[in-house]
Amino acid sequence: MTGTTTPPARQRTGRAWMILALACACQFMVILDSSIVNLALPSIGGELGFTPTGLAWVVNGYLLTFGGFMLLGGRAADLFGPRRMLVAGLVAFSVSSLAGGLAAAPEVLVAARVAQGIGAAMMAPATLAVINTSFTGPAARAKAFGAWSASGG
Repeated sequence: MTGTTTPPARQRTGRAWMILALACACQFMVILDSSIVNLALPSIGGELGFTPTGLAWVVNGYLLTFGGFMLLGGRAADLFGPRRMLVAGLVAFSVSSLAGGLAAAPEVLVAARVAQGIGAAMMAPATLAVINTSFTGPAARAKAFGAWSASGG
């Protein structure tokens, strides 16, 4: 045997698993934010004076922009780097969440939810790309994608 086989790449276990924890937390926030607002709709409608049609935009503003911009977010992650897009999406998502929490008018809340959807569309594909590049071994990658999927469920 000539010894031409290369040993399997070693994982940077501590750092890689911290990256996985961040990616799972981001995925959890994206999925949670799409559904948790439904519980608060009655109080949101009463306190901010939404009409029933306007109240639907609190949910739809997020979901439409999230779904509509996800391909663009994935392409941006390809062009600018997944970690950079993950951080940018997390910042956009967090700032718009704060704006939505402080909203005193219906228009401000809907605009904040639209901005949250854009931030989520930047984060979701970037989390997958970060996991894919951080875990090179098949077993570790399978565990990482399993944890990411479970955090969305």
